[in-house]
Amino acid sequence: MAIHIPSRVVRFFRERPRLTRGLDRTIAPFEAVSKKLVFGCRMCGQCILHETGLTCPMGCPKTLRNGPCGGVRMNGHCEVIPGMTCVWVKAERRSRLLPWSSTLLKIQPALDWSLKGSSSWVNLLAGVHDKGAGR
Repeated sequence: MAIHIPSRVVRFFRERPRLTRGLDRTIAPFEAVSKKLVFGCRMCGQCILHETGLTCPMGCPKTLRNGPCGGVRMNGHCEVIPGMTCVWVKAERRSRLLPWSSTLLKIQPALDWSLKGSSSWVNLLAGVHDKGAGR
């Protein structure tokens, strides 16, 4: 389930960096609160909730975005925080309930840490999300 933003929308936001920054400053706090409460979001600026069973992979102590490490315990718990269920075990279980469950297998690009704290919604509209490139 790829999210496609029309090129004219991306072009509109890329040609207006002041508007994009202003929109980010306005939307990011609301996005942070709502997604933190519902999904445990860490505001990486490159949200892939729709591809990870609505589980934020940034909750992983190792910040792994492409699946679990080799240290998942037999009970499905994390090797770093033994009392916590591995976020990838949660993602796999939750993705089974979604009609687009196959997106869990998509290889994700490396995280662009310069986007941390910014709105992934605004980044998506501006086309930053697709490239994994900074602003």
